[in-house]
Amino acid sequence: MPRSSKPFHSPQLDTIRMVNHFIQAHSGGYKRRVLRENLPKKMMYQTFKTIIGCLEESGNIAADSEGTICWIHNPDLVRKYAMREDLRVR
Repeated sequence: MPRSSKPFHSPQLDTIRMVNHFIQAHSGGYKRRVLRENLPKKMMYQTFKTIIGCLEESGNIAADSEGTICWIHNPDLVRKYAMREDLRVR
């Protein structure tokens, strides 16, 4: 039995990337509501909420105790540790 009568809508990739790049460029500058209002493209709240949840779950962003959204993903650091033999899973 389905959880709700409304079908689940997944955000489009270009929308996810737009939010991702905007947060990366403005890290620590906005709380959720103001961030959504300042995005280059308007979107439904549910879409925004889904994208923010995915970015948090994947470790790209985090919110501080005041709700400010910050970019935390560091691909250079990930690459550095990925190359270390002593950190490999055996």
